[in-house]
Amino acid sequence: MEKRGAQILELLSRHGKIRVAKLAKQLGVSQVTIRKDLDDMGRKGVIRREHGYAIFGGSDDVANRLAFHYEEKRRIATKAAGLVSAGETVMIENGSCCTLLAEEIARTKPSTTIITNSAFIASYIRRVEGARVVLLGGDFQNDAQVMVGPILRVCVEQFRVNKLFVGADGYIPGIGFTANDHLRVQAVRDMAERAKKVIAVTESDKFFRDSVTPLAIHKGVAAVVTDQQISPEAEEILQKDGIKIYKAG
Repeated sequence: MEKRGAQILELLSRHGKIRVAKLAKQLGVSQVTIRKDLDDMGRKGVIRREHGYAIFGGSDDVANRLAFHYEEKRRIATKAAGLVSAGETVMIENGSCCTLLAEEIARTKPSTTIITNSAFIASYIRRVEGARVVLLGGDFQNDAQVMVGPILRVCVEQFRVNKLFVGADGYIPGIGFTANDHLRVQAVRDMAERAKKVIAVTESDKFFRDSVTPLAIHKGVAAVVTDQQISPEAEEILQKDGIKIYKAG
C-alpha cells in the first residue's frame, strides 16, 4: 500500500478532489482496495472522504503538507531513522518529515521512546504496535496540533536525550534554519536545550528559501538529513557551517 498511497497523495495534491471510482481506475486496482487505502489514510488525517470522493487533506496543516514530496519525505525519514538505536529515547518536533520519521522509528526500532510536542505525531503513530510516545504539554495550536509556550518548557525540562529531530521552513546562508511560527521556534529552542545533538530533517528545496524566524539554536544544528536533489552550492554552505549532511537514497 505504501507505493500506492504515495500515488494517491500525489494525485490528490494536484487535483484536490477525485472520485473514488476514477482513482481506482487510474491506479489499476479495485474500488474495494482503494476504499481500504483511503480509510487508512483518513484515519491518519491525510485525506478526507466525502460522498464517493477522496479529498486532499483536512483542516490540519501537517496532514496537508504530508502529501507534497511524499516519496522524498519517506526516504528522508527512513535515512534519519537509521541514526536512531533500538531502545533509545529521542525528541521529535512537529512537521511532515518529522511525522514520517516518528512512524518509521516506531515501526522499526523496538522499545524506542519518542518525546514530542506534536499531538498530530502522537495520533499518527498510535496504531503502530509497540509505539511508545511521551506527549509534552503546553498551549495547543489547533491547525498544526502542536504544543508551545511556557508550560512546554517546564515539561521538557524533565528530560535529557541524545538527539532532537526538527523540521524547517527554510535555510538562509549566514543565518541558518528558519521557521514561519515564532512560538514553534521557541519550542524548538526549549527542546534543543535538553538534547546533546540537533538534527534537521527537510527536503532540499527548503535551502535558500526565506521564512520569518531563525531557529537560532544555541548549540547549532549538528546534521541535516535531506534528499539527493540538494545542490552542490547548498552542500558547500552547510559544510562550511559545520553541518554534517546525510542524503537519503
